[in-house]
Parts: sequence; structure tokens; C-alpha cells
Amino acid sequence: MTPRTFNVLFLCTGNSARSIMAESILRLQGMGRFQAYSAGSQPAGQVHPYAIELLQRNHFPLENLRSKNWDEFAAADAPKMDFVLTVCDNAKAELCPVWPGQPISAHWGVPDPVAVEGDEITRRKAFSDAFLVLNRRISLLANLSFDKLSRLSLQTELDRIGQA
Repeated sequence: MTPRTFNVLFLCTGNSARSIMAESILRLQGMGRFQAYSAGSQPAGQVHPYAIELLQRNHFPLENLRSKNWDEFAAADAPKMDFVLTVCDNAKAELCPVWPGQPISAHWGVPDPVAVEGDEITRRKAFSDAFLVLNRRISLLANLSFDKLSRLSLQTELDRIGQA
């Protein structure tokens, strides 16, 4: 029997760093069990160069990473999401589109590395910190026993991961 593939959408306001990194991390860590996507309510229009550099340096996939509007995933022909995870506080507070299929959603707030001011070392460290938090949370997600958890238990686990 072929294991089910889960569609996961990571949301952020700008879709230029955190949600992009999460998409790439899950593509690699998901080992074929997940199809990862990302989007933003007000996409920046480009992926932040520090995010690309960090992913590349750590050998994460870069194919098809682009800043895009979350409306793409609310359209009738969009993939049906199983999970929608917000990774910034702004996206959590915004009125999201209605996602077809009623996916399980959770908030995994991560400080915005793009908003960090200071010298280059400080800004790069902010990206690295966000990457490490996302990597740890996504590792926990990828290792859940989906076939043994009810919808309510999955919701509880995703909320718990977001607080880790």
C-alpha cells in the first residue's frame, strides 16, 4: 500500500524568508510523504537573498521557490491542503481565504529575520535562527505517525510543535 502524501501550505505575510525556508525544509525532510508549498498575504515578489544563500549552503532544494500570493491556493484548481501553518504573527492575525477541504491549521510563529536591523552579521544570524527553529519544528512534523493520530490529536500535536 502506498503511503498517503500530505499537502502542507506555509503562510507568511511577505513570503520571502520564513515560509520559503519552511517549504524547502519540508521538501527535503518530508521524504516524499509531503508536498510543501508557501505563500503570503502581501508577497514581497522575490525571495530574500539571505534565505536562498542559507538554503543553498545547507543543501536544501531551491527549485520553484518564489514569492507568491496565497490566493493561488484558494483557487478551485489549487491543490487541496491537508495542513496550513502560519509562521508569522501578522499572517495569523489576518483574515485568510477559505481553504478547500478544511485543512488542519496551526500557528508556528517565528520572528521575522527580514525585519531585523543592524549589521550584516546580526541580520544573517536572524535568518539562521529562524531556519533552525523551522528545521526543528518541521523535523517533528515529518516524524509524526499520521496513520495513528485522529484529526483532533493531529491538531494538538501541530499546536504543541508551534509552541516548542
